[in-house]
Amino acid sequence: MAKAPVLTPQSDDFPRWYQDLITKAELADNGPVRGTMVIRPYGYALWERMQQELDARIKAAGAQNAYFPLFIPQSYLTREAEHVEGFAPELAVVTHGGGKELDEPVVVRPTSETIINDYFAKWVQSYRDLPLLINQWANVVRWEMRPRVFLRTTEFLWQEGHTAHATQEEARDYAAHIHRDVYADFMVNVLGIDVLLGRKTPRERFAGAINTLTLEGMMGDGKALQMGTSHELGTNFARAFHTRYLSKEGQQEFVWQTSWGASTRMIGGLIMSHGDDDGLRVPPRLAAVQVVVMAIKGDESVAAVHEIGDRLRAAGVRVQVDDRIDTPFGRRAVDWELKGVPVRVEVGPRDLAAGTAMLVRRISGGKEPVHIDTLTARVPALLDEDQGVLLRQSRERRESRTSDVTAIEDAAQAALAGGWARIPWSVLGRDGEAALAERGVSVRCLITEDGSVPAEDDAPGTLAVVGRAY
Repeated sequence: MAKAPVLTPQSDDFPRWYQDLITKAELADNGPVRGTMVIRPYGYALWERMQQELDARIKAAGAQNAYFPLFIPQSYLTREAEHVEGFAPELAVVTHGGGKELDEPVVVRPTSETIINDYFAKWVQSYRDLPLLINQWANVVRWEMRPRVFLRTTEFLWQEGHTAHATQEEARDYAAHIHRDVYADFMVNVLGIDVLLGRKTPRERFAGAINTLTLEGMMGDGKALQMGTSHELGTNFARAFHTRYLSKEGQQEFVWQTSWGASTRMIGGLIMSHGDDDGLRVPPRLAAVQVVVMAIKGDESVAAVHEIGDRLRAAGVRVQVDDRIDTPFGRRAVDWELKGVPVRVEVGPRDLAAGTAMLVRRISGGKEPVHIDTLTARVPALLDEDQGVLLRQSRERRESRTSDVTAIEDAAQAALAGGWARIPWSVLGRDGEAALAERGVSVRCLITEDGSVPAEDDAPGTLAVVGRAY
């Protein structure tokens, strides 16, 4: 008799599979207020690893971490008209505090361009103060009408970078540096997701920006997920907040700015990119637990798994020892399978008698007995190999499910069938983009014919990549 599946199969109901996995792999729960979430320890460990990897890259790009208040005076948002218009439907506004009505309502930050600019205007006096490169790790609130854990929640965690530069060229180059050398490097080489780098259309760009660079990942069901964005803000916020500097020539000039962010949405992308019907598959470079060493039964097995764990840690592997022999082994194995730990090393009395352990690979599949003395040499190589497997599978999915078309209807049909389409922007245009939006299809980004990022919205030869999105 076949064993009943732990998760709803992806092919039966992808959204239900996603929610099943989050619950049964103990990643998160819904919070008590609609649209909020409680991130459980295993899920938060993934976020901590994302923070560590991204934070190192952000600091290598010259930015320093700071913190700005959660509450923003409502009047700040009204200073930049496009910004407030873009965020107005999502704002959470506090009108009472301390038992009385506030003199001025305050907004729970949806993003921090406005309040940070208020302080940039104080901190920047001359060209010697530039560039000013600031990042913060924080929570933000955007009132979400159709919440889904990790993907769209009313409150989520993220990092948001904000910078001020002397020239437009410096700001443009820095936004591109974050896009390519921070975000893309992390998402490709750590998350194992073959993201597409492109430029947002005017319709899709960030409210208040003159250009938005995006990283789009194709999920297991063929839909797109915006994994991160980097924005050129021009002088829009500098003019609204009078953020100016004295140039070398003795002239008062407005600063040119960028902002950029990536959030806990990446956990959702990780799940939908790499998960299968048995659960999550965590890329080894990201995994908080790369190897779990499991005792099957017996005191000798318990002693052995701790010794093996110590050896693997000494070899630089992130290890957890599972010595819970009072819990059925099969149940524990299924739990680790759901959590997607890349490698299991299983040790029982028979294995010890033979001097071996059973090595089980979650990502590429398969199991084999290996000599215990070879584990410290063997496991790191397998982790590197399986990291490459996930990236290759992500790339193959995107390439196989992306079609080149020359008609708007063909682009719509490709997206509605569960894939992406590339169509000349000169054919689609803003009218075609609006028509696709009415059918639930959006332009995810603009790219050049060779797959790079176009310098302008309407650069000759530009292609629009269209698809359905989360």
